[in-house]
Amino acid sequence: MKKMSNIYESAANTLGIFNSPCLTKVELRVACKGISDRDALSKPDPCVILKMQSHGQWFEVDRTEVIRTCINPVFSKLFTVDFYFEEVQRLRFEVHDISSNHNGLKEADFLGGMECTLGQIVSQRKLSKSLLKHGNTAGKSSITVIAEELSGNDDYVELSFSARKLDDKDFFSKSDPFLEIFRVNDDATQQLVHRTEVVMNNLNPAWKTFKVSVNSLCSGDQDRRLKCIVWDWDSNGKHDFIGEFSSTFKEMRGAMEGRQVQWECINPKYKAKKKNYKNSGIVILNQCKIHKMHSFLDYIMGGCQIQFTVAIDFTASNGDPRNSCSLHYIHPYQPNEYLKALVAVGEICQDYDSDKMFPAFGFGARIPPEYKVSHDFAINFNEDNPECAGIQGVVEAYQSCLPKLQLYGPTNIAPIIQKVAKSASEETNTKEASQYFILLILTDGVITDMADTREAIVHASHLPMSVIIVGVGNADFSDMQMLDGDDGILRSPKGEPVLRDIVQFVPFRNFKHASPSALAKSVLAEVPNQVVDYYNGKGIKPKCMSEYESSRTLAP
Repeated sequence: MKKMSNIYESAANTLGIFNSPCLTKVELRVACKGISDRDALSKPDPCVILKMQSHGQWFEVDRTEVIRTCINPVFSKLFTVDFYFEEVQRLRFEVHDISSNHNGLKEADFLGGMECTLGQIVSQRKLSKSLLKHGNTAGKSSITVIAEELSGNDDYVELSFSARKLDDKDFFSKSDPFLEIFRVNDDATQQLVHRTEVVMNNLNPAWKTFKVSVNSLCSGDQDRRLKCIVWDWDSNGKHDFIGEFSSTFKEMRGAMEGRQVQWECINPKYKAKKKNYKNSGIVILNQCKIHKMHSFLDYIMGGCQIQFTVAIDFTASNGDPRNSCSLHYIHPYQPNEYLKALVAVGEICQDYDSDKMFPAFGFGARIPPEYKVSHDFAINFNEDNPECAGIQGVVEAYQSCLPKLQLYGPTNIAPIIQKVAKSASEETNTKEASQYFILLILTDGVITDMADTREAIVHASHLPMSVIIVGVGNADFSDMQMLDGDDGILRSPKGEPVLRDIVQFVPFRNFKHASPSALAKSVLAEVPNQVVDYYNGKGIKPKCMSEYESSRTLAP
């Protein structure tokens, strides 16, 4: 066993991830100019899709709204991405023409794309490039991306606007109003912060409540001028100006405890020409709610424990453990892929778990004494207490259980997801951020119970848990990519979508020649955001306000 612990130590030593610098969040705003459609008679309905490169493949991260009939769109939707100084993060912006009857990309026209790195955008703050189509410039079309760091304060504000008695701009019906809010920057340029939806045929519209970060709204400066414009929407893209007003975030905060803030909407031309002109309507802010956004560190420092569970695939496709070709072969001097993946990921998770006791399960084997197939047996054969002491304890339990098992099948992972979900479900009763569950599944092949697994993941997406799947060996893992919702939304067989993306899938072979920290970094990269999304989404604050958090709170 001494040899194994040396390997264990050397793996631990190469894990340099603890020193990974604190990540920064960056907001990206996108605008395009001069985009043309192959259908020259009509203007395109553009939408920009942001993709990020990971291990040579492009994954969709997010997409903007669709702007109807527009060749120079300025998109209201922001992309929020994590910026790692120490990594090259390749981005691809694709402009698609999304026809009104279909929101998928299959039937959309590709209008052009632009590739760059996040570092280029961040260092230049504003990056403008031509759009390329099949390697050539797409006419005179270009795309501009503006980056802004989300500094310390990433609180959100929820705003709810309505208006009354707006000017009527349409002959045969009433105006179709929408509202745009711009932030006025220090250099007097204006930055679009939000564009509401259009309310058709209504001079007294109530627009939908929307959320925007305080940083995006006013760069953290409550006295910064905000310019608000009301337009009458026109299907040809030439919208009519109704009126405008100015405000500040400080003034908007007046709509906090059930109070309203009102502004006269003014058309300067009418004001100059017409003697009796009062206004072109009244705009009302009905509510302004501030949501404190807590960070991963706030939760961890507030006492949230990461509960780490391991599940190992013992199906026959791994090969006989006594044979040196087997993925489960115990080599006297070097760990197999299962052990490497377990140690790399477990080493990091154990830092966030105070009792350092990890439940470890196996699936797909016949187990003693009756040799019936089980899909969620404790690898220490103690069903009442499946916990092992530290990652070292898991390694030892794994090695001692192997000779006693009959590797069998099929590869069913839904039972183990359900088992951890049961514990996570009990945790939700506390209504506190005290335990978040991470299930690491190590498997060599394609799972057989895909429908049940999808169902289990959709259910688990409502609970404080994340699932990490590491594919060991050289099988075809294309089905597994589907569980990782990066390239589309995972749905249960009944069509229910996941509430949040909680699965991260990584093939171990991509990291065979990399350090253990590279694997750990890849599989754990999404976990902090998943923890934050879960608790912030439920409105659950960190258990106790840490010194770290109180030091970064913006005073009202």
